[in-house]
Amino acid sequence: MTHRGPWKRAGFVGTRFAGTDGVSLETSKWARVLNDLGIEAVYFSGLSDLPRDISRVAPLAFFDHPEVASLQRRCFGTIRQRSPETTEELWRIARSLKQELYRFCDTLAPDFLVIENALAIPMHIPLGLAITEFIAETGIPSLAHHHDFAWERDRFRTGVVQDLLGMAFPPDLPSLRHAVINREAQRQLGLRRGVSSTVVPNVFDFSLPQPGPDEYNRDLRESLGIAPDRLVLLQPTRIIARKGIEHALELAARLAHRNPLFVVPHHESDEGDEYTRRICDYAEQLGVDMMVRPDRIGLNRGKTDRGEKVYSLWDLYVHADFVTFPSLYEGYGNAFVEALFFGKPLLVNRYSVYREDIEPLGFQAVTIEGYLTQAAVEEVEALLDNPDEGERQARLNREIATRHLSLDLLEEKITMLLDDLPRV
Repeated sequence: MTHRGPWKRAGFVGTRFAGTDGVSLETSKWARVLNDLGIEAVYFSGLSDLPRDISRVAPLAFFDHPEVASLQRRCFGTIRQRSPETTEELWRIARSLKQELYRFCDTLAPDFLVIENALAIPMHIPLGLAITEFIAETGIPSLAHHHDFAWERDRFRTGVVQDLLGMAFPPDLPSLRHAVINREAQRQLGLRRGVSSTVVPNVFDFSLPQPGPDEYNRDLRESLGIAPDRLVLLQPTRIIARKGIEHALELAARLAHRNPLFVVPHHESDEGDEYTRRICDYAEQLGVDMMVRPDRIGLNRGKTDRGEKVYSLWDLYVHADFVTFPSLYEGYGNAFVEALFFGKPLLVNRYSVYREDIEPLGFQAVTIEGYLTQAAVEEVEALLDNPDEGERQARLNREIATRHLSLDLLEEKITMLLDDLPRV
C-alpha cells in the first residue's frame, strides 16, 4: 500500500536508536510500516546502530553522555533551587542540539518528524527543549510518539525544572500531533496538558510463522551449558526496578524441585547497576541459578571475538519453557506481546495498563496481583505438566493478538495520523 499524501521521508528523532529497549523496537516497527506506505525513514539521535547514510548522530543527544548525565542529576531529586549556571548549561546544550537538528533536516531532508519519546519522559531536558524550539521555529509537521511521561515515574516527580517540563514535555504546538501507547496516558495528557492524542498500542508482525529450532539455534542449550531437560524460565527484559524481577525469582525458587534456570538476556540498564546487584544477590539468597550472558545473547546473531556464536533473543525464546513478566509498571508491554508471538505460557503481574488495555482482549496467562501466591505457582505447575493446555492457550492468545495487535492495526493508526498532519 502507498499513502496518497505528500509525505516521502520521515525523520525519526530520539535520544537513542540502538539495542532492545522498547522505544528502539517500536521505532523499527513504525519505520517498517512507513516504508510499506512508500515513505522512507531517516534518523537523528545521540546513539545509533543504524546505517550511517540514513542517520545523523549528535553525541550530545544521548541521555547518557557525561555532560548530559551530570546536568540531569542537578535537575531532579532533593535539590531545592536551580542555579543560574545550571539554567545556562541547559540552554547551551539545547541551542547546540537545535543547530544539529537544522543540519539534520538540511542534509537528510525529512518531510515530517516522528519524535520518539524525547518530548515525553525528561531523560534529556536539553534535547526536549531543542526539539520544541525547532518545531516552533520551522513549523515542520511532526508526530510525537510518547511511550512514558514524567508524571509516571517517581524519579521525575521532584526537582527544579518544572517550568521546562511544562514547556517541552510535551509541548502544544500547531504543527505537532500526539500518539500515546495506552488509554490512561491519553486521559492524563488531556487532563494535564489539554492535548488530544491517538492511542497506538505496541504491536508485532503476527503474519510471520512462529519460529522454532533451526540450524543456527539448535545447539543453543549445549553451547550455553544448559542441560536438554532443564526448565528454562525466561525474563525477557532489562534489569530495572519497575520490571519486578524479584517476583520471577521467587517463582523460580518455588519451582526448585524442577531444577529451573532463570535467564535474563538484557544486562544493560538506564538506571545504574544498583538494582542489578540487588537482583544477583537476591537470586543467590534464594538459591536460584540465574544466567545473564550479554556476551552470548544479543539483539542479532553474530560471533564473539573468540568466534563463539552470539544468539538472538528470538533464539532464546525458542528454547524457553516459560516466560515471566511480573512488571510493576509498563507503558504497554513489548515482552508480553513477544511471548504471545512465540506461543509461550507466561506469568504476568496485573499492572495498570495490562488491566485496562490488554486483559479485556481475552488473553490467557497466569496472573498475580503485586505478589506471588501459592495459587499462581500451582497454575504454573499445571501448565508445565500439561503441554496440551499450554498449546491451546498459545493458539488462542495468538488469534487474539493477530486481531488486535498486528502491523495491520499499526498501519491504520499511522495512516490516520498522517492524514491529520498539517500540510506545508
